[in-house]
Amino acid sequence: MLPGAKSVKALTSCLGSRGVCNESNSLTSCEQPSSLATDGHRSVRSRRSRCQRFSSGVGEPGGLQAGGGAGGNKKITWIMLEAGAETDVVNSVGRTAAQMAAFVGQHDCVTVINNFFPRKKLDYYTKPQGLDKEPRLPVKLAGPLHKIITTTNLHPVKIVLLVKENPLLAEVEAMQKCYYVLDLICEKCMKQRDMNEVLSMKMHYISCIFQRCILFLKEPEHTLDGLIKSLLKGRDKDGFPVYQEKLIRECIRKFPYCEATLLQQLVRSIAPVEIGSDPTAFSVLTQAITGQVGFVEAEFCTTCGEKGAAKRCSTCKMVIYCDQNCQKMHWFAHKKVCKMLKEAQEKQEIKAANEKKRQERKQKREAVQAAESISNQEQLVSGNTKEREPKCDGDKTEEIIPNKQIPISPFSPDNLSEESNLTNTAVAKAYESEE
Repeated sequence: MLPGAKSVKALTSCLGSRGVCNESNSLTSCEQPSSLATDGHRSVRSRRSRCQRFSSGVGEPGGLQAGGGAGGNKKITWIMLEAGAETDVVNSVGRTAAQMAAFVGQHDCVTVINNFFPRKKLDYYTKPQGLDKEPRLPVKLAGPLHKIITTTNLHPVKIVLLVKENPLLAEVEAMQKCYYVLDLICEKCMKQRDMNEVLSMKMHYISCIFQRCILFLKEPEHTLDGLIKSLLKGRDKDGFPVYQEKLIRECIRKFPYCEATLLQQLVRSIAPVEIGSDPTAFSVLTQAITGQVGFVEAEFCTTCGEKGAAKRCSTCKMVIYCDQNCQKMHWFAHKKVCKMLKEAQEKQEIKAANEKKRQERKQKREAVQAAESISNQEQLVSGNTKEREPKCDGDKTEEIIPNKQIPISPFSPDNLSEESNLTNTAVAKAYESEE
C-alpha cells in the first residue's frame, strides 16, 4: 500500500475511470472531498510524482507502467488493472507494461498482466444479446467464472479445486454454460483486429478442463474428487502423472486455430518430448501463457502447482507441498514411490559427496604440483645468479669467472727443459760405450 493511503479503498478512490489518479493533473484539489482522499493527498505537491506513476508517462492516461507504478507489487498491479488501466499502451521506447516488467525482472507482474481479463467483458454475456431471450451466462456464475479465468495457476488440479469449492459451478448445467461462453471468448480473441493468441489459448484450455469435469460428473458415482485422483495418480516406477500429461497435451492438440503461431510453438516444444521427460506439457504451456521464464527460481506444489510451496515430505524430501491438504490429497499416489525416491535421494547425496571429495583431492594435488614447480623454478634462478654475477665498471661490464685450478700443459717450458737434459745424458753414455 502506498504511503498516505489508509486502505485499498482510499487508493482506488483516487483512481479515475481509466486508472489514473485524479490528482496527477492538478496541484490544488482532489476530486474526492472525503477525509480519506484528503489524508491520502495531504501534501499534494510532494505526492504528485507518486500519483503520476500510475500513468504511462507518455501522454496516455489509461496506461499501466508495471515497472514504475506497480513497483513489482502484484496487488498494486491488480488494483490498477481493475480500475481500468490499459495493458496495450506503449511508453516512449515503444514497450508495453508487460514487456517493461519482464525487462526489469518483475515476472510476477508479467503474469498478472498477461492473465488479466476485465470483468466488464465477461458481464457482456450476462445480458441477452440480439434475439436471445436469456443471457448466455447467468449473473450468479459471472463471479466464480471470472475468478477462474484470471487465475495465474493453470494446473488442472487447481482449476478443478476452484470449481469444487464453489457449489454454483459444480453442476453439469452450469459448467456447460461456462465452457460455451469460454469458447465464444476464445473465438472472439482470434477474430478481433488485435488478435490475442495467448488469451484465446487460455480460454480454450480452461474450457477443455470444464468439459472433462462434465464427463466425470455425468458418470454414476463419479465426483470431482475422482477426477482429482486421476490427475494425481502416477505410474509405478517414478510416480509421474501420465493422465495429467495426456490431458494437457490433448487440450493443446484440440485448439481449433491451427494457423496460430502460439500453437505451432507449443507443438514444436512438446511433440519431441516423451511422456515422463522434461519439459512437461504443463511447464511449456504455463511459460507460454503466463510469461514465466524457465530460469525463475521458485518451488511449486506437487499437487496443485501453486508457486511458493515450502513444505517437503518428511521421508523422502523430494516432493513439495503448499499445505497439509495438498499432501493428504497426493499421499495415495506418493506413498507407492516415497521409499524409492528416498533411496534415490540418498544415492544421489552419496554420489555428490564422493564427487566433492574427488574434486577437493584433485585441487589439493594440483596445488602441490604448482607449489613444487614454483620452488624448482626459484632454485634454478638462484643457481644461475650465483654462477654468473655481472660486475659493472663504468660503462663496461666484465664477467668474473670463479677461480679454478688450471692443469699444467705437457708442453710447458719446464717440461721441455727436463726432456732436453735426459736426451743429452743418453747421448753421452752412448758415446762412452763406443770408445
